[in-house]
Amino acid sequence: MPMYMVAYDLHQQGQNYDCIIRKLKNYPTHWHMQGSVWIVDTNQTSVEVRDGLAKCLDQNDKLMVWRLDKEAAWSGYPEGISNWIKDRCR
Repeated sequence: MPMYMVAYDLHQQGQNYDCIIRKLKNYPTHWHMQGSVWIVDTNQTSVEVRDGLAKCLDQNDKLMVWRLDKEAAWSGYPEGISNWIKDRCR
């Protein structure tokens, strides 16, 4: 199943994050990586993920959805999380 990194930036002060967080948590496999960055497993395309989440955004907000591939590098995350990522990026 494809894995995607989702990053968003809601620009207006006091923006309500509940909508986008609720949608991200609805993915059966998800990880709130840090701040406004999540990883989700889904059979959807990146366009479908984007379109579903974009319903929570205002015109001045930003959203990026990347399909993760086999090559990646990171630092500072626990071994369990590192293994979780490696297992899904094979």
